Amino acid sequence: MQYYESVGSHHERMCEVQQTVHEFMDDVVAKSVAQFEFHQAVQEMFEAVWPIFERHPEFLEARIPHRMVEAERIIIFRVPWIDDSGAVQVNRGFRVEMSSAIGPYKGGLRFHPSVNLGILKFLAFEQVFKNALTTLPLGGGKGGSDFDPKGRSDNEVMRFCQAFMSELYRHIGLRTDIPAGDIGVGAREIGYLFGQYKKLANEFSGILTGKNPGWGGSLIRPEATGYGTVYFTEEMFRAKGDTIHGKKVLISGSGNVAQYAVENVNRLGGRAVTLSDSDGFIHDPHGIDAEKLAWVMDLKNERRGRISEYAEHFGVEYYAGQRPWGVEGADVALPCATQNELNLEEAKQLIANGIRVVAEGANMPTEPDAVRLLIDSGVLFGPGKAANAGGVAVSGLEMAQNAGFTSWNREEVDAKLLNIMSEIHRVSRETAEEFDAPDNYIIGANIAGFRKVAAAMIDQGVV
Repeated sequence: MQYYESVGSHHERMCEVQQTVHEFMDDVVAKSVAQFEFHQAVQEMFEAVWPIFERHPEFLEARIPHRMVEAERIIIFRVPWIDDSGAVQVNRGFRVEMSSAIGPYKGGLRFHPSVNLGILKFLAFEQVFKNALTTLPLGGGKGGSDFDPKGRSDNEVMRFCQAFMSELYRHIGLRTDIPAGDIGVGAREIGYLFGQYKKLANEFSGILTGKNPGWGGSLIRPEATGYGTVYFTEEMFRAKGDTIHGKKVLISGSGNVAQYAVENVNRLGGRAVTLSDSDGFIHDPHGIDAEKLAWVMDLKNERRGRISEYAEHFGVEYYAGQRPWGVEGADVALPCATQNELNLEEAKQLIANGIRVVAEGANMPTEPDAVRLLIDSGVLFGPGKAANAGGVAVSGLEMAQNAGFTSWNREEVDAKLLNIMSEIHRVSRETAEEFDAPDNYIIGANIAGFRKVAAAMIDQGVV
């Protein structure tokens, strides 16, 4: 049995369903060899949603699961560019257009050496259901390149982005596919990408989100994923008659999501005590206040430094080669770095140390065995497709502002973000209860997102 053990169906029927899940996964694995992150994402999804087919056999009859795991379109292309020494460099570009059942493809671009087709398919697959939960009419996609912007000059990044967009622009459009940023693609990269699109397409449009507010971007967009994760965490607490106020919070990562998660924890009266990067983590028991956070933002966003420098500057402990999940006395854990950064042994540590809530700021950061243990131990667990949907939600709000040739102030966007995250929490919680799995946000979020996309696919026929 997997995530849906608590659904309460008869043991024999569940064994029969589980075998069907295994057979489905055998087919997925055979068709996508070595795409391990994609396999993990698909398995986690369908282990949670399979009980819906007992109520809606038409979804299986129409082979909705089999259609969902096949991208509608995948574009792979060469990206040649010239570095500052005059040498020719070659990278690979991707765009996975996974599903347009409820709207145009929407999802970020990631520039990182680890990027490959399997990772982007996993991200695009997750994006489909995350976007469905936002209440906005957005399909799901993802893209990027194995290009690494770290250590590259601004001119090198510009030349790469221009080369990348020279191919991508043929495949995107306001009613087709609207990319955004992701790891390695921030305001600088979005600016270069947008400039090249504008030149090639001869139009100024909202084709990319995450733009500078001075030329079409939305306020709160940089903050949105981190803020949204904390808002979702607060909603989980409120459902239990509690609040994040006064709670000690462990946060991994030190990039955009982690930074603004710290900021919103502070706004709501909590105390964030850790940050990390690929080399290790810092523990500041007094809390990462606004002044310290501003220092981190300068370190990471401007100087491109390592988090160990925080420990040296502020006189706190640095733990090389470790992740923050063993710190004692915390109430909340927010993994905000990357996929599979919280494993089974670390989940055991969290539980032993009294953790109450885990919410995923990153995409699929918790390994499956760790998720199961946390849920079985009574920890409230917010899966990424629900908890970190704030980023794409505000991207959708940016699209709305662009379409209306208007802009909203910070308070308006922040209020809309809070409302969206509250609605995602509500529908996830109510769907979990509908399927006899109270407090199981894995079941609730996955079924709610799946049901919306599947119903649209049924309405639109076999396409």
